[in-house]
Amino acid sequence: MQVAEKERMPRLSLGEERNMVTQLLLLNTTIFILLFFIKIIYQMETKDVPGQAFNPALAAFERDILVNTRFPADPMLLLTKPWTLLTAMFAHTGFWDIFSNMVWLFCFGTLLQNISGFRLIVPLYIFGSLCGMAFYMAGMNLVPALRPSVAGSGIMGAGAGVMAIAIGLTTLAPRNRVFPLLMRGGIPVWVLTLVFTALHVTAIVSEGSYASTGLFLLGGAFMGFMFIAQYKKGRNWGTPVNKVIFGAGHIFHPKEQKEILKEEYLEPEKPSATVPFLKVGSVPEHKVNELLDKINAEGIQSLTPEEKETLLRASKESREDF
Repeated sequence: MQVAEKERMPRLSLGEERNMVTQLLLLNTTIFILLFFIKIIYQMETKDVPGQAFNPALAAFERDILVNTRFPADPMLLLTKPWTLLTAMFAHTGFWDIFSNMVWLFCFGTLLQNISGFRLIVPLYIFGSLCGMAFYMAGMNLVPALRPSVAGSGIMGAGAGVMAIAIGLTTLAPRNRVFPLLMRGGIPVWVLTLVFTALHVTAIVSEGSYASTGLFLLGGAFMGFMFIAQYKKGRNWGTPVNKVIFGAGHIFHPKEQKEILKEEYLEPEKPSATVPFLKVGSVPEHKVNELLDKINAEGIQSLTPEEKETLLRASKESREDF
């Protein structure tokens, strides 16, 4: 039973179709590598002038690539480049930026996915990024001290999306514990989020990037709280996003097969209030596998009391066998 459970836990692998944390990690990393190689090509094709501080290769890369990738602070410029709403939330150019964002994304995203299932991860990331961009643009244009720097300013990265997932996880399950080997009983999620926020505040203060990074992350935090607050009331804002993702990923599937997959992907079967048959003896292996699949898809909170009791009984029997 323990081996089967390990095989179904979300992990960093290319084969996890419904591990949305892995998909976001791959997407962000792929775009970072792409931008890195494009930057190298610009540096190879542009000759630097000895003794000149100005780097024409980086200037050309900025003008041709980054200006068309990052989210602009100028609303009029956004109207001419609306695709930056999408590209900016996945683009990084600094190694430490993407490294820190991906580590925290893996940490908070995996915890949230284990608790609530895979359906909240991508919508929360996207909405958090968009809200962060909205906060950034509003602050840059409405605060008098920031208006002079609107022209030519922009922002990109996964910071707001990761912040939304972190705050969303803390709002949903603040007392869940992680790293049980480091401390007795583990570290509460809210403590981990506090450390995460403190590190960001320290970086913002040291870099002096209050306007850009601060507003961006604040918008992500706001959306993370609002998204999960509505989710706890039974309103899932992420359903339209999941429908779009499902439609794009299954566009070439036959209609009959698509309907079956859609019911499983978007509208999972709700646990019934009564169990027609409760096995008292040993739990069949296929029943254990079904429960583990359900936890992987919908989170452990989706189990009924009877199903939790079945899983607990199977775990006890497994330990007795050893």
